[in-house]
Amino acid sequence: MTQELIHGIEALTAFALDAIRSSGQTALDYFGKGRGATKFDQGLVTRAELQISTCFQQALDNQYPDHRMFTSKTLDTTYTHDNRRYLWIFDPIDGVDNYQAGIPIWGMSLALLENFWPVFGAFYMPATGDLFHARAGGKAFWGEKRIRIPDDRTIDDESLMFTFSRFHRHYVSRFPGKIRNLGCTGAHLCYVAMGRADVAVTANESFQDLAAARMIVEAAGGRLFKASGEKFYLNDYLNGARIEEHLLVTASGNCQAVLGCLERRT
Repeated sequence: MTQELIHGIEALTAFALDAIRSSGQTALDYFGKGRGATKFDQGLVTRAELQISTCFQQALDNQYPDHRMFTSKTLDTTYTHDNRRYLWIFDPIDGVDNYQAGIPIWGMSLALLENFWPVFGAFYMPATGDLFHARAGGKAFWGEKRIRIPDDRTIDDESLMFTFSRFHRHYVSRFPGKIRNLGCTGAHLCYVAMGRADVAVTANESFQDLAAARMIVEAAGGRLFKASGEKFYLNDYLNGARIEEHLLVTASGNCQAVLGCLERRT
């Protein structure tokens, strides 16, 4: 098989979907098996993350041994034509509290960059079977079904916001609808992408956390914004630094309406 076919978008997409599903099967071996007497079983999570990451790394080494994996120290932005132009970003568990406690709202994310330009993103929730994926500049899907953020939905008392656990410590809210936290940022963003929620607010995330979900949201017609209302550019955090700003994820037309409902506590 030629290099062009091996690195064509269809082959890369097929590998990514197969790899994330296989990693999901590995994750299910540890799911919900935290020690009952312990609120949070860090040991189980550490073992699971290591095994899941190893599963994906082995699949990558077998199929694309020259490709790179993202780490917190990834910053070499040199443009290249060889196979090292491909960078995979894998997050083994998003929603670790839910995962170790046996609550099914958790997942794993996988994204691919080519010379630091987004190519593909997927978010998989093994316990529910939900698979979200998108190609940059293309359409977003939930399984085989296309998803898109509704263009004509306004913020009202039927709206739904997903947010982080300490949201009310940071904001006085006049949001007219419901505010919920499911404990999994990737799920929050994908539910916005498919129109089940209108907005998500995130905190304390990283490039690795958001690389795949960002592509899914944007392919579905949404955007990531800073709390100031300015557009947010995730590639500014390729150095692995934590994103200290709170981010707003919604349809472009709803950004100001949502921000108008939130007042930052001093």
